[in-house]
Amino acid sequence: MSEIPVPDTEEATGVFVEHRELLFGVVYNMLGSVTDTEDVLQDTWLSWSRRGAGGIDNPRAYLVRIAVNHALQRRAVVNRRRETYVGPWLPEPLVTDEAGADDPALRTESVSLAMLVVLESLSPLERAVFVLHEVFGYAHPEIAEIIDRTPAAVRQLAHRARAHVHARRPLYEAHPRVRREATERFVRAAVGGDIAELMEILAPDVTVWTDGGGMRKQALRPVHGREKAARLLNGYAKRGGAQALGLELRYRRVNGDDAAVLFDHDSPYAVIVLDLTPEGDRVSNLFVVTNPDKLTHVQKEEA
Repeated sequence: MSEIPVPDTEEATGVFVEHRELLFGVVYNMLGSVTDTEDVLQDTWLSWSRRGAGGIDNPRAYLVRIAVNHALQRRAVVNRRRETYVGPWLPEPLVTDEAGADDPALRTESVSLAMLVVLESLSPLERAVFVLHEVFGYAHPEIAEIIDRTPAAVRQLAHRARAHVHARRPLYEAHPRVRREATERFVRAAVGGDIAELMEILAPDVTVWTDGGGMRKQALRPVHGREKAARLLNGYAKRGGAQALGLELRYRRVNGDDAAVLFDHDSPYAVIVLDLTPEGDRVSNLFVVTNPDKLTHVQKEEA
């Protein structure tokens, strides 16, 4: 009787580590959650380690297929959790500075927080196809093998996803310097309670999203319109604001974009991300994440 070959654990580990950054990027952009991504990568590692790298011609493709299918299964768990979520749900931000450049979880392909919000409106398969094709450059036949669909079905999924995203998300991206200046200008006005400045920098149809997960004070639904948004932000400033609460402001990069992060001593308190109008001079969407569970990966000091 022939013996069943035992997987080479050392070889399997080396191959997995080599591709972990890619796997993290694909899964995170499918789920929008660092915690769920880490769980999916653990499941991927377990599946991979049991199989081993022996006899696999393309380990990269094999690992991506495992990770994507685990992520699709995980999506159902994420959706059930969101059914009972308190208030607006925002993706878990990836926050970094120069010190984070060597962390694979922070060096992944950058999809803006605003884009991740748009991707939430896609079906799981549409999102998987969009991420693999538009972000990571996979061809439709490759994606078909990954998600076990025909190339024709993948092309249809890609067309629907792309049309939906482009209808809700302009192709224009503000220059990093413009984004940084707008962020600093907004923070000065919001923290200082300068209502006139807020009215100037907020677009007429601005939307403010505040995600506290029911654990921090928040608006329970998105706030639309400049006047309502300004009143909301001015009310926060009058109740004390960041300075009165003893919060410290740092400017960081969040999902590749300049943003503001507030710290309560060494603990992250809020991540504030602006989405700008095509002209780059006004805020079209404001995303504020204060849910402590979504900020556990945010560090105050450089590593």
